[in-house]
Amino acid sequence: MEFCCSTACRFHSFDYLGDPLPPTVTEFKVYKPICVTFLKIRLIGFRTPTSLMAFMIRRWKILLVLNAFAVAGFVTFWGKCNLRTSKAPGQQAPIDARGQTRLNGSAQDASITHEVLLKRLGSLEDVVYRQLNGLSKSLGLIEGFGGRGRGGVPATMTPAEEKQAKYLRAKYGYNAFLSDRISLDRSIPDYRPSKCRKVFYPRDLPQISLIFIFVNEALSVILRSVHSAVNHTPAHLLKEVILVDDSSDDEQLKGPLEEYVNKRYPGLIKIVRNQRREGLIRARIEGWKVATAEVTGFFDAHVEFTPAWAEPVLSRIKENPKRIILPSIDNIKDDTFELERYENSGHGFNWELWCMYISPPKQWWDRGDTSAPIRTPAMIGCSFVANRDYFGELGLLDSGMDVYGGENVELGIRVWMCGGSMEVLPCSRVAHIARTKKPYHSNIAFHTRRNALRVAEVWMDEYKSSVYLAWNIPMENHGIDYGDISERVALRNSLRCKDFEWYLNNIYPEMRRYNNTLFYGEIRNTNVTHLCVDQGVKENHTATLHPCHGWSPQLGRYTGDGYLFLGPLGSTGEDTHCVVDDRVSHLPQLINCEKVSSLRQKTWNFAQNESIMNRATGRCLEVVQASVYFGYTLVLRPCTGAKSRANTRQMANQLSSIKPRAGLSISLDADDTQERNAAKYARPVERSLKNQTNGGHVQLDKTRTLVHTSALMTS
Repeated sequence: MEFCCSTACRFHSFDYLGDPLPPTVTEFKVYKPICVTFLKIRLIGFRTPTSLMAFMIRRWKILLVLNAFAVAGFVTFWGKCNLRTSKAPGQQAPIDARGQTRLNGSAQDASITHEVLLKRLGSLEDVVYRQLNGLSKSLGLIEGFGGRGRGGVPATMTPAEEKQAKYLRAKYGYNAFLSDRISLDRSIPDYRPSKCRKVFYPRDLPQISLIFIFVNEALSVILRSVHSAVNHTPAHLLKEVILVDDSSDDEQLKGPLEEYVNKRYPGLIKIVRNQRREGLIRARIEGWKVATAEVTGFFDAHVEFTPAWAEPVLSRIKENPKRIILPSIDNIKDDTFELERYENSGHGFNWELWCMYISPPKQWWDRGDTSAPIRTPAMIGCSFVANRDYFGELGLLDSGMDVYGGENVELGIRVWMCGGSMEVLPCSRVAHIARTKKPYHSNIAFHTRRNALRVAEVWMDEYKSSVYLAWNIPMENHGIDYGDISERVALRNSLRCKDFEWYLNNIYPEMRRYNNTLFYGEIRNTNVTHLCVDQGVKENHTATLHPCHGWSPQLGRYTGDGYLFLGPLGSTGEDTHCVVDDRVSHLPQLINCEKVSSLRQKTWNFAQNESIMNRATGRCLEVVQASVYFGYTLVLRPCTGAKSRANTRQMANQLSSIKPRAGLSISLDADDTQERNAAKYARPVERSLKNQTNGGHVQLDKTRTLVHTSALMTS
C-alpha cells in the first residue's frame, strides 16, 4: 500500500515511534517526485485475513500515526500543488496592499489546516488510548511502561502497604498486593547472551498458540503474563492466546477477566473453563485440544517474556518438528517482583523424579558458545514449546497422572527414547515467579509419588527399582494405586522406543545408579521401635535417632560391598553419605565414602535382627538412654548383644550371587503414608543444583506433619 506525503517531509528513517520495525514490515522505499513522496510498505507474513486484522487491531497506535501522515500529507500535497498549478509560466503572483505576495489557497491557510488536523488526530489517539487504559483502571490495575518494578528492579512498599499486603501474600504465595501496583506492561532485563542479539531469523516461521493454565491466580499476574506475551511476540507469529481456567473460585477470574481480554485483545484470546478441577497435567491437554496454530507453547500463568523470545524457539522447531524446546528460565522474586538471572543450565532429576537444574553437558562447555542450545534429559515444567501435531503423536502428557509432578520428567524420558529431542535455548528467556504456596494440594508429594510409579512401571525397565528405593517403599504390596498403565505401555510399543538403559547411557550418563543395593528401608532397634536411624542435621556429620516417619533422611541402604548408606539418594551431585566408624568418636560418622581410605572402617556386617558390627573395629551400632530430645542416642561401642531390626526391603535386581533373605519386605500402611506431609518437597520443579541438600533434618510435630529444613526452590 502507498501513502502520499508532502515533499517537505524527510523520511530518512522510520522507527514506529521508537520501537523496532515490526516483523511484518520488511522494506521501506521512499520516492520523491516533484509534488509527492511515496512511502511504500510491503507487508508480508499474514497467512489469512484474520491474522492481518489481528495485527491491525493490536497495532492501533501505529495505524493512527500512519493515517495521520497520510491525511496530513494529502492536505499539504493538495495545498502546494494547487499553488503551483495556479501560476502560469512567467506570471507573478498578485501582491496585496501591504506589498506581500498573495497566494491562491494561501500557504498560511494550508499550514493552519495541517496543524489543526494533526492536533485532532492526536486527540483521537489519546481518546483511544484512554479508552483501552480505562479497562485496566476499572480493575484497579495499571498499564504503560513506567512505574514500580520497571526494568525488573525490586518494587517497594510503604509500611502501611506492607501490612495490607500480608493477606494476599498468604493467599497466593506471592505479593499480589504489590503486583496490582506494577504495570501490566513493565519491561524486564534482557539476559540473553550478547551473541543472541546479532542472530537473524527467517520470516516464514510457524505461528504459535500460547497456552496459560491458572487456578485461583491473582488477576494482575495473569494479565501481566498475557500483556508480556503480546508485547514481545511478533504479531504475525502469535495466532492466539488460550487461557485455561482449572475451575477457579475467584470471581475476578470470571466476568472481569473475560470482559477485559475481549475488549483489550479482540479476537486474540480464548478462554477454556474446566467444569471440575483436573490438575495442571489434564488442563494443559485441554488447552492443546483447542489450539489451532502449528506450534503450541505451554506456560504457567505467572511468567513474563523477554524480547525476541519466540523467534529462536520457532526457528529450531521449524528445522526439526521433533524437538521440544525449553526457554531458559529466570526468576521473579515472589516478594518484590525483582528479576534474578539464572545461569545457563540443563534440567535433570533424581530417582524420586523431582526435577532440578543441572550443569550443561561437557560437549556444550567444550563448544565455548553460551548461546548454543543445551541438550537436556528432562524439563523443569513451567514452560515448554512443541510442534502441535508431533506432541499429539508422541502421546501428549500422561492423562492418568494426577495434578502435577513427574509428568515433566516422563515427557523428557519419552521424547528421547522415542526418537525426538529436548533442549534449552539460552537465546529465549522467560521469567517465572517461584510461588511459596501451591494452588492444588499442600501434599504434592503424595501425587508425585503416585505419578513417579507410573513412570517407573512404563518406561524404566529394570531400573524401576531405583524409584521404589528412593521413595522408600516396597516394590510389591505398597498400597499405592497408580492406575491403569496399559495405554501408556501400548504407546511405548507403537512408537518403537529404545530402552531406559540406552537413555541413561546416552542422554543422562550423569545419573547415579544403585543396582548394587541389596536391602533398603528404616533401621530400628528392637527395644526402641518408635525411633529410627536418621541422617539428622547435615552439618553435624553424625547419624542420630528420630521418630520414624519413612521419608528419605531415614532411608537406609545396604550394598553388596558392605556399605551402609543413610539418607536420600544422590543423583548427579553429592551422593548419600555412608556410615563410618572412624575409631575415634563414639558417634557414627556420616562421610562421603569416596573420601574414606580405609575400606574396613566403612563396611559392616549386617543380618536381620542381629547387631550391626563394623568390620574394622568390631564396634556395634547401639541405642542408649540419654538426656537428649527423644531420650535415646545412637552410639558406637563394644557389642553388648543389643539387636537392631532393619525394616528393609529386598531389591528385585539384587546380585545373583546373593541369596534373597526371607521376611524382609515390609509393606507401608497406605493411609499412614498419605497422612505424611511432604512439605520438604513443595514442588518437583526448579530445585537448583547449588541448593540440593541430602540431609535436611526432619521433625514430626503433634499433627504428624513433616517439616524439612532444606532450602528448596518452589514454584
